Amino acid sequence: MSKDGAIKKLMAKTLEEMLEAELTEHLGYEKYSPHGKNTGNSHNGKSHKSLKNDNGEIDIAVPRDRNGQFDPILIKKYEKTIGPIEEKIISMSTKGK
Repeated sequence: MSKDGAIKKLMAKTLEEMLEAELTEHLGYEKYSPHGKNTGNSHNGKSHKSLKNDNGEIDIAVPRDRNGQFDPILIKKYEKTIGPIEEKIISMSTKGK
């Protein structure tokens, strides 16, 4: 695997974990937690998305909720490009304040 391939893979894994954390925060419980039972909304698989950035194209799996109410902050629903990830992280951390 090339250096660029390793970076893309690492970036995809990091983005997916951050999106999972966003969904968990949105729903208010961890995946597979009994606290989610009969809440009216739950984890509901993933959809695949391709993003373009400085390193080329990155394929990620975006988690979704059953009611379709989850609107990620990190990568918006219809966003196709992503700039430097550091800017996204900083903007996410300042929105909570």
